[in-house]
Amino acid sequence: MNLFPRLFASPAFPLSIVFIVGYVFIIFEHLTRIHKSTIALLTAILLWVVLFAHVQDATGFLTHSLAEVSQVVFFLLGAMAIVEVINVHKGFNCISRLIRFESKRAVMWTLSAIAFVLSGIIDNLTTTIVMVAILRKIIDDRQDRWLMGGAIVIAANAGGAWTPIGDVTTTMLWIGGQLSSIHLMQGLFLPSLVCMIVSTLCLAWGVTGKIEKRDSVQDEVMEPSGLWILALGIGSLLFVPLFKQLTGLPPYMGILLGLAVLWLVTDLVHRRNEARNHLKMPEILTKIDLTSVIFFLGILLCIDALNAANLLNNLALLMDRWLPNHASIAVVIGIASAVVDNIPLVAASMGMYSLEVIPQDANFWQLIAYCAGTGGSMLIIGSAAGVVFMGLEKVDFFWYMRRISLPAAIGYFAGIGAYLLFA
Repeated sequence: MNLFPRLFASPAFPLSIVFIVGYVFIIFEHLTRIHKSTIALLTAILLWVVLFAHVQDATGFLTHSLAEVSQVVFFLLGAMAIVEVINVHKGFNCISRLIRFESKRAVMWTLSAIAFVLSGIIDNLTTTIVMVAILRKIIDDRQDRWLMGGAIVIAANAGGAWTPIGDVTTTMLWIGGQLSSIHLMQGLFLPSLVCMIVSTLCLAWGVTGKIEKRDSVQDEVMEPSGLWILALGIGSLLFVPLFKQLTGLPPYMGILLGLAVLWLVTDLVHRRNEARNHLKMPEILTKIDLTSVIFFLGILLCIDALNAANLLNNLALLMDRWLPNHASIAVVIGIASAVVDNIPLVAASMGMYSLEVIPQDANFWQLIAYCAGTGGSMLIIGSAAGVVFMGLEKVDFFWYMRRISLPAAIGYFAGIGAYLLFA
């Protein structure tokens, strides 16, 4: 008789219900046609409303949460702005000049290698957009283009996993103090490379012959100072880990410094020409995808609400009881990220295990970064790179599952094997 009063006397039950319902709507965004950013933000507010209703003086929890979350948000805003500056100046067009092969298999390997390297410097989402645009100029056959696009998605996700700025989940772990930049790159470069190579090897068997018809790969002429902006933008992104090491300031300060320098340079270069207003920062900032930033904000606030109610600590105890070791937990999280978004999964793992329990640069955190970054490649909806590829090329979900999922899974487990062998 007293079951329901006891359930609702604790915040755990209503918090769990609200989060699960919100998460289901996020997963089935393609069916409901309600944007996941809307659901994430609404769920976050409802969770904190429930928490404030059950916990006295929960303001401290919210203040601390906002301080932590804002670091990730400002970092993402700065990184997205820098990448957009390069893109508007057509700095990425020079990449297509590297594609000079007639063999389809050689083109696949070249695209995968470029995507792997580029993703580690910028991010996997932008890399996929750039590489698919180049792919369209080279390959006319839709099936070949889809196969090579699948290889690009895998390579972009693998390349983003081993650097602190290549994937948002890795960035979260870096900013949160779970990983340091040097140990991250040392520990995950080889597994990520193995993942890319093994998956591309599997996919290359399905690509034969030469390119029958190639559109002109002479790209649009770069905007004025485009090459300099490319060099300065890439340099700004690469400087962020060094800036953190030299000054001790958090990473978002380094990315904002790079943005400020680019803003200054573009203002100076284009100040005398009214026709170049589209190349100036006020105009460029209007093109940033703020919906992604709002989604990250909502999800991270959701996880912090659950953490404040001690739900994540209880989940950690259950996982420790059910699974044999921390490595298996990371592998399961990677597989789950193919079905659900990897951002809340990684955020939840950060809340479940404190740095006092699992210290910085422990194998667990490195495996979380690798598994969450590459596991999403196994389904086209499992990563931001896959979703944008599906949208740009109208790729069928089940076609991807038949042709790409198995090579992606083989590469995923090959990378885990490489990590466990050499860690």
